[in-house]
Amino acid sequence: MKLQFEYGQGLMEANLPDNTDVFIPGETVADPEIIPAEKLEEVTRQSILNPIDLEPISKQVKKGSKVTIIFPDRVKGGFQDNSHRKVSIPIIIEECLKAGVEKKDIKLICSNGLHRKNRKDEIKNILGEKVFNDFYYTHQIVNHDSEDWDNLVDLGYNEYGDRIIMNKDVYDSDLAVLIGHTLGNPYGGYSGGYKHSATGITHWKCIGAHHIPRVMHRDDFTPVTKTSLMRQKFDQISQYMEDKMGKKFFCCDAVLDTYQRQIAVFSGYGESIQPLSWDEADKRTFIPWAEKKYDVVVFGMPQNFHYGNGHGTNPILIMQAIAANIIRHKRILSDNCVVICSTICNGYFHDEEFPSYREVYELFQKDYNNTLPDVEKYGEYLSNNKEYIDKYRFNYGYHPYHAFSMISCGHIAEKNCSAVYAVGAYEPGFARGMGMKTRATFEEALKDAKKYVGDNPNILALPKTFRTAGVHLMMKDEVL
Repeated sequence: MKLQFEYGQGLMEANLPDNTDVFIPGETVADPEIIPAEKLEEVTRQSILNPIDLEPISKQVKKGSKVTIIFPDRVKGGFQDNSHRKVSIPIIIEECLKAGVEKKDIKLICSNGLHRKNRKDEIKNILGEKVFNDFYYTHQIVNHDSEDWDNLVDLGYNEYGDRIIMNKDVYDSDLAVLIGHTLGNPYGGYSGGYKHSATGITHWKCIGAHHIPRVMHRDDFTPVTKTSLMRQKFDQISQYMEDKMGKKFFCCDAVLDTYQRQIAVFSGYGESIQPLSWDEADKRTFIPWAEKKYDVVVFGMPQNFHYGNGHGTNPILIMQAIAANIIRHKRILSDNCVVICSTICNGYFHDEEFPSYREVYELFQKDYNNTLPDVEKYGEYLSNNKEYIDKYRFNYGYHPYHAFSMISCGHIAEKNCSAVYAVGAYEPGFARGMGMKTRATFEEALKDAKKYVGDNPNILALPKTFRTAGVHLMMKDEVL
């Protein structure tokens, strides 16, 4: 069987055994029906006007009220004309204005968290031309800045010992609206809901309560579940924020399909709408498809995806992306499974966008750092590096702590695999420096992998795994 896999900015061909099984999200198993385009605005409006376990916007605000609308960054959610952000935000604004809120008292905040700030053109692409033009030039559209202490509030520690620091504009507003996407995510099952607030408008010390080895390396994290300690921490942190603010977030979450289109929309109190949105999202995300366990999983990695240009060449992020697939699909992988992944792995860290990553990688290569969790001890030091902080704040770079949260994920591949192969690396030493084995072709990697999986392994191919929204594969008769 000949298949093509992502490889940098192109494709690499593989000759795999004819009995290889192929899974493509949205094709092998069809997604649930989406909301028809002509009904999207009506369905979204009805959801917003009839929130679950919350008063409607018209009863929460009046003239003089301050409103913040928090929307996800470019990493997920789609950019089409009828994307959830472009449909829901104008309706939220309209309801606020009808209730007497003055336009000058509405602020839109991109919840980039520790991600790099979104550029002007990206914000315009996310929000659409009208909302952008109405609010951008009056400085009412901003990126969250997790290092701007003039606009942060330190709420101390919650009862679980987690430090909670959040955006001051959100804290001070009379109405805080979270525009979210319920989409399958290796970190806690789904994005949106309280994951949005716990990561998007906080500080690295808050994110350091859950994107860390002692949370991510637990047995309840892999395979991905909606009940892991990480998920519990999202809820605990966000509800602690609500308690200190004296108000609940007004959540408006869309369940999205493989192509970022809306399947359903739920609005209201986060604790109430999360289970509803998850139940709907389960139909496309947790898929009972496999009839056997797989010994080998094969996929390819583009250069530019998810976190940005360099995700498929930056060695730390390569390992993170491989581990993310293990987290999603561990239910159908054998205990001695092997990953074979094509990546050009050419040493391109994209230092401008991921400024701390090269130093973290180099730290891993020395000073008795034998496994990825060993470098966790450098997190606070590098997260106080002024050069890296300035690049995050003023030069569209990822926050320095982001590298450490990705390393926590990357180690999961080592924990759960007999071997991870990087195929076709231009500079294979970078892959080996992350603990991967290297081969020139898929065929050579598969031949070597037989020492772990035997002569007739079950092989699963995922040719579009980083080009479409992921799913979480399960055994045929398995139930959540």
